[in-house]
Amino acid sequence: MAAEHAAVWGYGTVGAALPADSRAQAAAAETAHRDVRDRLAELLQSRGVEPVPAEGGYALPFPVLSPVDAAGLAVVLEEGTAAAWVRVLDQAGQSVVRELAAGELAAAEVRAVGWRTAAGRTPVTTAFPGLPGA
Repeated sequence: MAAEHAAVWGYGTVGAALPADSRAQAAAAETAHRDVRDRLAELLQSRGVEPVPAEGGYALPFPVLSPVDAAGLAVVLEEGTAAAWVRVLDQAGQSVVRELAAGELAAAEVRAVGWRTAAGRTPVTTAFPGLPGA
């Protein structure tokens, strides 16, 4: 949940550093993270668990001063959510939770591929998304 909060917040910074004609990808990613965060909150609340609240703000891992920096931040956000979903998969005991985690892990990697491409990074894919050193 915390990683999804951070991604929603971070994509505001990503979008602000992109030219107006390039913001659709960031807006779509922010919406995707907002939607999954809300679905996850509902799932937790339905099980009597209070979701982790969002922080008031988040520290950026580096200054975001250009579109390449913005794409790099988006990669960090997607890799962070992928790692969180791997941890959920490791602990999930119910199929509904495993299905959600597997789907979101895959979605994070798909978005990360686009952002790695935009940032000029290679390789653009990872063998094992969400795992250290992958």
